Amino acid sequence: MKILLLSAYDAASHRYWHRSLVAQFPEYQWTVLTLPGRFFAWRVRGNSLSWAFNERDTLSQRYDLVIATSMTDLSALRGFIPSLANTPTLVYFHENQFEYPRSGREHPGVEPQILNLYTALAADRVLFNSEFNRRTLIEGARKLLKKMPDQVPVGLPERLQACSQVLPVPLTADLYRPHLPRDSVANPDTHNKPLEICWNHRREFDKNGELLLAALQQLRLRTRHFRLHLAGQQFRHEPAVFSIIEQQFADQLGQCGYVESEEAYRALLQHSDVVLSTALHDFQGLAVLEGVAAGAIPVVPDRLAYIELFDDVFRYTAKTDEAGQLANHLYHLSELKAARQLPAAPDIQHLSWQQLRPAYQNVIEKTAAQPAFER
Repeated sequence: MKILLLSAYDAASHRYWHRSLVAQFPEYQWTVLTLPGRFFAWRVRGNSLSWAFNERDTLSQRYDLVIATSMTDLSALRGFIPSLANTPTLVYFHENQFEYPRSGREHPGVEPQILNLYTALAADRVLFNSEFNRRTLIEGARKLLKKMPDQVPVGLPERLQACSQVLPVPLTADLYRPHLPRDSVANPDTHNKPLEICWNHRREFDKNGELLLAALQQLRLRTRHFRLHLAGQQFRHEPAVFSIIEQQFADQLGQCGYVESEEAYRALLQHSDVVLSTALHDFQGLAVLEGVAAGAIPVVPDRLAYIELFDDVFRYTAKTDEAGQLANHLYHLSELKAARQLPAAPDIQHLSWQQLRPAYQNVIEKTAAQPAFER
């Protein structure tokens, strides 16, 4: 089978997904086109233009299936390259623009949402990495279409529901590692080791550094016995709150900054007691899942995709005083560590490629074999 794979905004999670997908199915003949994950507004609107005129020969070859990420402007690309209009197409949504939070600097336009809608409707099959992702796109599309003045086709959200399913981004085998808490690695007889907290997200506004700061301030009023690892990707321009955290919690900081070495990063996760999310959006939460696969306990908000992934014992409430609830949760875990009673991380083997590969193969082959009159 010849498959064309298109990743129009090849950010880290998108790259991880398509590389592992290709590696899992060497029996297929893959052609992969990607565009850099930068200049968001231009990339999501201009990717069809870039590809159609820069990669025309590659796109015009015969393929049995097209697999595209949701950032791909699929409807326009199928118009620019006529042969693609008749090729079965599978679209994968890592996130959707209906639920993606906006910073105060951004113009609240609807074009990214419309592009999501067009791409989903242009596909023969649509996959989402979580039910939260699918639900918020379909509900968001329904609300947006109701605002349109006229000539809105009936049943578009229902059409999306019917042609979609949830299939998470699988975790590769190398992510599953034994937990190696620091008090078992060196000087195991020493009691009262600090709680090792790993925050391993991009340092951007949507990861909610303000909540992290507020929770840490409240936690320190109750205990200073914790160590914070800020291991997320850094950027030239990042929210000032992360500098404030570094300054105010210098005595509690362990790792501070992006870990270039993959092996060192995996080891950090293995030594961490907690992997923490404060995000305004996580459609699957791969950074948290990496930590859990290495034995860290998830501490995640009681919202987003985490409701599907983890029992309520691992979630802090977002209903009232979220920072206070998070601080309480972390303090409780620090007390459990002092008593050597930390719980084990939840089992997430069901998210491994070993478990999910048959489902991926099934949807790939069924979509490729779907007769044209049914598409």
